[in-house]
Amino acid sequence: MSTTFKYRLQNPPGGLAADLTAEHRALGAGAGAGAGADAGEGFQLQIYRKVWLAPPRGINWRDAAWLSFGLSVHSSDLSSAHPDGLLIEVAALTFPLAHFRSEVAALAMDGWVRKEFDLPDRGLLAVFDSGSDGYRFHWGENSAPFSDEF
Repeated sequence: MSTTFKYRLQNPPGGLAADLTAEHRALGAGAGAGAGADAGEGFQLQIYRKVWLAPPRGINWRDAAWLSFGLSVHSSDLSSAHPDGLLIEVAALTFPLAHFRSEVAALAMDGWVRKEFDLPDRGLLAVFDSGSDGYRFHWGENSAPFSDEF
């Protein structure tokens, strides 16, 4: 059954917002690369071992990357709890364009996963920086996602 998590950050210029609707499904002991035999049809990303993400059709690549990151911060816990495999199917990621940045997809996924599986907060958050009229994103103990610096 699908559930929806509503991410909201309110601030003077309006804030950030996204709604993520998803469901999860345990995969069989034989699920592996492609997971498709157990998971049904559609595109799937392997996040970690047997933890898979099926993003919604037509999603922007940046939003898919940030959804993947939001799931990846919990992937070790999810893999331990579901050794035969787990598929997270995102039915929808909706947002008002004026209140969205792709990074918010990670925050919405993080919130959905924590709520759905009762997992601990990993320190992912956004804050409004009034000095720069922008947002600063914090990724907990993770290094800056998608950084090419070595």
